[in-house]
Amino acid sequence: MDVAELQAFLEAGFPNELPYRVEEISDTGARMRLAVDGSHVRPGGTVSGPTLMSLADCAAWLAIVGQIGPVALAVTTSLHIDFLRKPALVDVVAVATLLKLGARLAVVDVALYSVADDALVAKAQVTYSIPPR
Repeated sequence: MDVAELQAFLEAGFPNELPYRVEEISDTGARMRLAVDGSHVRPGGTVSGPTLMSLADCAAWLAIVGQIGPVALAVTTSLHIDFLRKPALVDVVAVATLLKLGARLAVVDVALYSVADDALVAKAQVTYSIPPR
């Protein structure tokens, strides 16, 4: 799938408008951007943890779907995230890299960056179950 197909698949799969934009897809992963707004803020003036986790999960999902095609029922089985620094209230970019793409499981590394200073703000590893074809 290409960037436009992934963006359309994402938008069709969720009834509410999502603040994510697919920026790049390759054989090894995907890059997405979250347009941060007031709904993503937590006390302390930073992007909330659940917002970052959601972005990591979505980036991993699209990295996988970008390779296997529009399989909506590929589901998260595990998500581990380390929060490394406080992100500014600016866009966050997720770079998802496929570590393993098997017939039934996929493992993806996701690095989350604040565009304010290109600082790594969080690192996640996400495992997906891929349904039988």
